[in-house]
Amino acid sequence: NRFTALHTHTYTHTHTHTLNVCICAKLVRPIPDAALLYTLLASISLLTVTLNLLVIISISHFRQLHTPTNALLLSLAVSDLVVGLLGMPVEGLRYMETCWLLGRLMCALTPYISYCLLSASLGSMVLISVDRYLAICDPLFYSSKITLKRARVLICSCWACSALYNAIILMDHLQQPDRFSSCHGECVVVISRVSGTVDLLITLVGPCTVMVVLYFRVFVVAVSQVRAIQAQTAAANTRAAPTAKKSERKAARTLGIVIVVFLVCFCPYYFPALTGDNTSNSLSYFVVLSWMMLLNSCVNPLIYAIFYPWFRKAIRLILTLEILQPHSQEFTIF
Repeated sequence: NRFTALHTHTYTHTHTHTLNVCICAKLVRPIPDAALLYTLLASISLLTVTLNLLVIISISHFRQLHTPTNALLLSLAVSDLVVGLLGMPVEGLRYMETCWLLGRLMCALTPYISYCLLSASLGSMVLISVDRYLAICDPLFYSSKITLKRARVLICSCWACSALYNAIILMDHLQQPDRFSSCHGECVVVISRVSGTVDLLITLVGPCTVMVVLYFRVFVVAVSQVRAIQAQTAAANTRAAPTAKKSERKAARTLGIVIVVFLVCFCPYYFPALTGDNTSNSLSYFVVLSWMMLLNSCVNPLIYAIFYPWFRKAIRLILTLEILQPHSQEFTIF
């Protein structure tokens, strides 16, 4: 799973004595290749940060966008922004240089922060699924019970649980980050098989099952509601059961796409664990699996831009600096 050794070694007692003299072999790339790769890395990271920053500013600034659903999108955007700001540069540096150049403290903190962001994103996705399920399948309950304050409490709880869970999983690594390093210039994370199996269930099987089941239910109910509306239009004197608004169904479709893309980017990372192998960055396809997850942070705001007119309008107001006008928080976005 995601926590099993980043570098796989067979350790012997002599490794503890050779740590001070063994040095990681650094990969030397041609200067044009290195320049191209660093430029590409910087561009992807900058694009991810910029797009998610636009999402954060839009939802935070315009009062009309202060809804429970958008609060969940804001949480997801914060996680994605930090991935672009920290996760992508660190992972890119690891791939480019092959040796760990950031020191012992960052070796301890970087995996912890990365896994916290991943868990928080996953938690936000589950909350989005629950939000859309209630909005479509029980619209009366949703409009009366789901408030912005309650959404914020759930988001804070999600982040707190993520921080606590990963602190427990990575406790040994945080206390002694160089415990499994055989050479200078390595940052090795090793988690026991039992903890790894539990993590697989908690961070993949459980959440994915919840999201798939809820969205399947949302799809079935949305289709039945459209048919009910059509029947009600044909016989206006027939009283129909309450149905979700058209805007809620459109939001469910868009957020369903976000969740599907998230699962497509996220699930392949667990392929080695599902086949019984260790997840290691020595695997030939590890870079592909890792960057599929990272690039999801850049894809999410692009989906909003394609499917949400309010996001495109908010971007225009931000880029033209109209948000600096007095009372711009009250602008009509949709």
